[in-house]
Amino acid sequence: MTLELAGALQPSLLVLCGALALDLLFGEPPNAVHPVAWMGRAMAALTPPPLRWPPAIELGVGGSIALLPPAAFALAAAAATAALARTPPLVELVASALLLKSTFALRALHGAALRVRAALLHGDLEQARNGLQSLCSRDSAQLDEPQVIAATVESVAENASDSFVAPLLYYAALGLPGAVFYRAVNTLDAMIGYHGRHEYLGKAAARLDDLLNLLPARFTSALLLFAGGLMRADASRGLVILQRDRGNTPSPNAGWPMAAMAGLLGVQLDKPGHYRLGDAARALDVASIAAALRIVTVCAALAFALAALAIGGRHAWTG
Repeated sequence: MTLELAGALQPSLLVLCGALALDLLFGEPPNAVHPVAWMGRAMAALTPPPLRWPPAIELGVGGSIALLPPAAFALAAAAATAALARTPPLVELVASALLLKSTFALRALHGAALRVRAALLHGDLEQARNGLQSLCSRDSAQLDEPQVIAATVESVAENASDSFVAPLLYYAALGLPGAVFYRAVNTLDAMIGYHGRHEYLGKAAARLDDLLNLLPARFTSALLLFAGGLMRADASRGLVILQRDRGNTPSPNAGWPMAAMAGLLGVQLDKPGHYRLGDAARALDVASIAAALRIVTVCAALAFALAALAIGGRHAWTG
């Protein structure tokens, strides 16, 4: 490993703060200039159409797609970090913060959930169903209002991990290349890692995404419980529901933050025919979305503080 590559793996507290500021102030850039959109288009171009290949061949091709493009993007991020180190400090800071910001989307998560909430408050169920598409890939056409609310709360909880906590963890551990690798794998999983026409082609991406999210999902569920306690939600009930229902979802990770949130809010989150999380101590209503967002906001603040402490401690240790 060269010194430049080793330097690229070092996170920066200033870059982390700058990236969060950019996200909170400006949100998502247009797709035309969004690095994650570029990654998605590049990986879509590399993904072959669902031909009638034998499953073993699809698995092999899918394994290459799951590893090589994300690794290439991570190497590109390392090269960009090394190149920026030779530019004026302000240029390096702003450019690095822009790249890191592209790996997480806290403001966009809040905005999408608030748009669903606003539509429901105005009695526009169809608009709420459409807005849900920004949060998850579920077919929302036939969902009633409680189901739309449940899906929104679930997505807010799950995306607290996928869209914020996980990228920060990987940045704190492996710098910008780590955050970019995570985001590339997560994006690829969203593209092909599901049952259907890419059944075998996407298995490797789905399993790699599961592996990368093992720690973040569990860490996020702990942060949600702590955040809920700070917000005077029932953290003890959240822990009970987390322990009981975390394995109810097909994903080995999604159930952790979703079950914690169901317990904290005292609601039942039900995806008919798939899973049920929590007990209906309280009815699901539009206020549940706002409550979930408040807890996620505190969770995100805690995650940011811990990532900053980890980066600061790492720099103090290495000198």
